[in-house]
Amino acid sequence: MTAALNIALLIFDGVEELDFQGPWEVLTMVNTVRAFKKLEGRDHIYLVSETGAKVTCAKGMRVEADYSFANAPQADVILVPGGQGTRREVNNPATLKWIAAQAPHCQWVTSVCTGSMVLAAAGPARAKRITTHWAAIDEVRKRGDAGEVVSGQRWVVDGNLVTSAGVSAGIDMAIWLVSQIYGEEMARTVVRMMEYDPAPPYPFEKSAPQ
Repeated sequence: MTAALNIALLIFDGVEELDFQGPWEVLTMVNTVRAFKKLEGRDHIYLVSETGAKVTCAKGMRVEADYSFANAPQADVILVPGGQGTRREVNNPATLKWIAAQAPHCQWVTSVCTGSMVLAAAGPARAKRITTHWAAIDEVRKRGDAGEVVSGQRWVVDGNLVTSAGVSAGIDMAIWLVSQIYGEEMARTVVRMMEYDPAPPYPFEKSAPQ
């Protein structure tokens, strides 16, 4: 079993709720599985905002961070979610500086939705292959920070950079990440513990305009 990790999820005003809550559920479930199986080690999974204060998410949920940029520990894994707030964060020097300082020391640097746009602006995803929500593909391409913005994939891997498409794709990406860090058996157990078996009554139409 891999040694316990520091896993930081960035939050900010206008962050899309499920973009960080979905991966949070997956990543914290690893600790649940460890406890259930009486395995040693617990990851430290935490929320970071610029000041450490509460943020108001895209749909109105208010969430309090565990740390600010000033006192957050060095992460082994960081996740940058998307949401309308990324349009501000992509030009926020404090956010870009924090990501740029954390990323070189991380095992994995990840994003959901338009979080990849922020990673590209901050440096870790610059000139690399990334993806984002289907509705933001053109917007992210026009910025010109990434090497390639891929459409039609749930997540894209470029070295230790993993970017995922919108909202629910972050859950799939996080499960894949668990498999890379802890192995396939742990990932499968996490899926079972979550009862993660998507069967929406109105499946996503891949032929819809993108």
